Amino acid sequence: MSVTELHRAGRLAAEYPAVRGLLAGADPDTLRRAGQVLARLDPVAVLAEHPDVPVLSVAVTGHGTLGPLVPAVAAELARHGLLGRFTTGDFDGYVFELSDPESPIYAADPDVVLCLLDPEIVFDELPSPWTAADVEDALRAKVRLIESLAQRFTETTRATLVLNTPPLPSRFTAQLVDYRSRARLGIAWRTACSELLRLAQTHDRVVTIDVDPLLAEGIAADDARLGVYTGLHLSPDLLARYAREVGHLARNLTGRTKKALVVDLDGTLWGGVLGDDGIEGIEVAGGYRGKAFQAFQHAVKQIAGQGVLLAAVSKNDAETVREVLRDHPEMALREDDFVRVVANWRPKHDNLAELAKDLNLSTDAFVFVDDSSFECGLVRHALPGVAVVALDTEPALHLGRLLADGWFDVRELTAEDRQRSGRYREDLARKDFLDTFDSLQDYLDELDVQVRLEPADDAGVPRLSQITLRTNQFNLTTERLQPADVRARLDDPDARVLSVRSEDRFGSNGVVGAIFLRWDGPVLSVENFLLSCRVFSRGIEQACLSAVLRYASAAGAERVRGTYRPSPKNTRVRDFYQRNGFTAAGEEDGASVFVHDLADIADTPSHLRLDDLLAGTGR
Repeated sequence: MSVTELHRAGRLAAEYPAVRGLLAGADPDTLRRAGQVLARLDPVAVLAEHPDVPVLSVAVTGHGTLGPLVPAVAAELARHGLLGRFTTGDFDGYVFELSDPESPIYAADPDVVLCLLDPEIVFDELPSPWTAADVEDALRAKVRLIESLAQRFTETTRATLVLNTPPLPSRFTAQLVDYRSRARLGIAWRTACSELLRLAQTHDRVVTIDVDPLLAEGIAADDARLGVYTGLHLSPDLLARYAREVGHLARNLTGRTKKALVVDLDGTLWGGVLGDDGIEGIEVAGGYRGKAFQAFQHAVKQIAGQGVLLAAVSKNDAETVREVLRDHPEMALREDDFVRVVANWRPKHDNLAELAKDLNLSTDAFVFVDDSSFECGLVRHALPGVAVVALDTEPALHLGRLLADGWFDVRELTAEDRQRSGRYREDLARKDFLDTFDSLQDYLDELDVQVRLEPADDAGVPRLSQITLRTNQFNLTTERLQPADVRARLDDPDARVLSVRSEDRFGSNGVVGAIFLRWDGPVLSVENFLLSCRVFSRGIEQACLSAVLRYASAAGAERVRGTYRPSPKNTRVRDFYQRNGFTAAGEEDGASVFVHDLADIADTPSHLRLDDLLAGTGR
């Protein structure tokens, strides 16, 4: 059944979670039709049936006609299991709507504001006739205006402001008859676009989508008839491609960025079937197909080098696979590029489920890539949370299929990201180490866990923000914080932001947790407590919470208050406060409230050494 058919049957709101699967792999026409229906869907009706569906409030403003963008974004959000709540500004209303706190955009309190920029923001304001110098002046003024709007808006709201580089259609450059002027126009335009891209480097709440790479895919920048007759100054195809980028960003903002890339081997990383063709017979680099597979391997290695966990799941002989990864002279990927290589004859969805358990991740964190439609179908059916990338028989198209959905896109890469794969390999070594002990306590005693709890500083902001965006299981409130939100708390005299580091006999885990505190008179509130799934069940959470309680007591607090807001993925910590000496104190805005009277504070677990840099810091 299609999205349109669900709508016609009056069942779209009731069955909204199924839309994600219906749109997986949908072609552009299907997405366009679905978007027209989804844009009219009442979010209240969906939430009445499915209160756990993540909602993203999106405001759209800009210069030209904006309405056609909403269906495109609605479809992209639905593809990722999100629900959009939309506010659309007026034609050419972006200056007022971003500068006036009384505007409808401010009133909507959006999570994301899309400020759609098109070339007419410049050319509409030029004299007739115009010169390249006129365009230079107009561009400088426009960039200054947009920068001031971004500054004002992001200082006043919590929203992420999304800008874009406007394209330069040939119908403008062709109106200059001399090549020197055309070159001058091109320089001015690219300089202005560079300034817009630079805004995202200097403003935590600004993201700028670079349109040039999208146009390089063969998309038309505009449609002459729609531009003249309707004021739609960017083509529908470009709006759809832009909306896909917005969907990638929305997934990151709502904590749904994927963490692990799991690849098949035969027909995916190399050509041929290893069991039939042998090590010498597979296509890796030789011939035109081999070059395509090698290029795909290099891209996979590039992705893995930026903190994405790489694993392989293949129906093959394990020793032969290891020999290929270790000894084949043309392989770009080697065994140590993977956190785990699983080669056996079991169903792939069973191997994926076991791999998720070993890595202490949900299967929702996985992207699975395979050239077999049969295997892809089985995984989709058995593990619907896994993002499945179905390849075909043409290896030159593998890379485009993998990259089309920006599964691993983040706002900013941190040093922790680059070290993640190595740390997960250490975690698997810890698991193997655990299997040699008769009891968990014996294992912990030998693990030699060391924890450092310390006030955060500005250098740690990107990582702490990332923890709130990526951590789902040990996340007591699931509040997502952008870097600007974390910095605001660092600057707040009533707030305390703490980072948690850990290491053990296998090495450093880096920054694995964050605690957000706030003083409210004599009460210290734990606004959120987050811990990476990599370090569960080692006593770190108990040690840090006890340190917070001791800090509160020394600073003269009457009690400590904590809240737990349930989500589909954080049920394992629903009794965290009660297990650590807190008592229930009712409900508040859908969250459970707990208090600790500071009369009896648990000691740090005996197997763990705590370096508590919070102690003695006062309020």
